[in-house]
Amino acid sequence: RGADAVIPVRRGGQPWKKPAAGADARNETLRAMKRLGRTIWKKWSGYHRRSLVETKMHCFKLLGERVASRTFDRQITELKLRAAVLNRFSQIGTPTTIRVA
Repeated sequence: RGADAVIPVRRGGQPWKKPAAGADARNETLRAMKRLGRTIWKKWSGYHRRSLVETKMHCFKLLGERVASRTFDRQITELKLRAAVLNRFSQIGTPTTIRVA
């Protein structure tokens, strides 16, 4: 469907031989990571944003795998409430920093 797999290669990863499925994409990722460095590659490829979204979706699903409401308007309200709860939890867990000196 035209999607590109953006999966970081493990540290010390070696290139795969050609007949392996997905070898070309993995080897290209490995070359880019060696050329740019791991941190820059993550920003360049957008991997860091995908990781943040996956983490937030995991948190969202912890509040319930399914939508309990039957009507569409109530489903929207239920999902907005879940998002509000997550935002509040994030706000509570964010430290307040104060500059000293």
